[in-house]
Amino acid sequence: MIGYAATNVQDEEKINARRMELYKKAEAFTQIPWSYFAGLDQYERSARRGRKNVPREQGALSIYFEPGKWAGPLNPNPDDTNPATIRLFGGYGKDGDGDGKADVHNDEDLILSIASYLQSFGTSHEHIKMALWNYYRRAKAVDIIIGNAKMFEKFNRLDLHDKVFPVPLRSNYSYRSTWGDARGWGGRRIHEGTDIFAGYGVPVRSTCYGIIELKGWNKYGGWRIGIRDLNNVYHYFAHLSGFAKDLEVGQIVEPGMLIGGVGSSGYGPPGTSGKFPPHLHYGMYKDNGITEWSFDPYPQLRMWERAERIKLRQKKS
Repeated sequence: MIGYAATNVQDEEKINARRMELYKKAEAFTQIPWSYFAGLDQYERSARRGRKNVPREQGALSIYFEPGKWAGPLNPNPDDTNPATIRLFGGYGKDGDGDGKADVHNDEDLILSIASYLQSFGTSHEHIKMALWNYYRRAKAVDIIIGNAKMFEKFNRLDLHDKVFPVPLRSNYSYRSTWGDARGWGGRRIHEGTDIFAGYGVPVRSTCYGIIELKGWNKYGGWRIGIRDLNNVYHYFAHLSGFAKDLEVGQIVEPGMLIGGVGSSGYGPPGTSGKFPPHLHYGMYKDNGITEWSFDPYPQLRMWERAERIKLRQKKS
């Protein structure tokens, strides 16, 4: 099978075109909107690297079936590619390209298999959620996949990975790497983010395409917002002075969209402010389908800042 590792923009466009072709094929077969297949495939792509003993994808798709689910839980041959014996043992594997094999590494077989599985529960939104729950047994996985599908449906394209710096580059701000530093308020803990110091009320922007998962007060972070992107990364914005008008949990956001302002809220009950200089606490958390952990956002921030400056200079020239 041809490998689909992208090395440049043209490769990425080619891969996305192939993926969209497969998603549309599944839609035609099941009458389930293509965005659900895209959302599931994207979830698997982001989670795959966190699973042990799972090979990198060999084709355009990252949809993953455990051997027992593909070949059947009681099948003595977990690598079985015979559609008849797979069906006999209750496996999900299907022959999608008519070559007489149900190959878990074949894109045509993968898309037909996941399409048949979802369709077996029904084609409505609630039926699809039931199918996803039955497969993953993890509510968070279901929510993330549905969120991905909503984004793909809204923008009607797959290349939704652009990023921007969280505050306007024209504003007066400063930051350095502070991830892992000790923090004492509320008990000993480490700092899970980067502090970007700026004036009170400086606009705070969404750094990514994503879904707002959380909005409200936290005694540590004050007024804060959490956004989940398509790579299953949770972006955490804390110590805000307030929120942008009409911003709601479940809403889709895009890079550069206003979500709030820099503030000094937190370290106390709702409304507490002024216990430290105004700044944006920006954190990033990765979910691998099993657990979630914090990682240092500083390198990403530097990269986004640099890329945005280059784009601005190109526009002026």
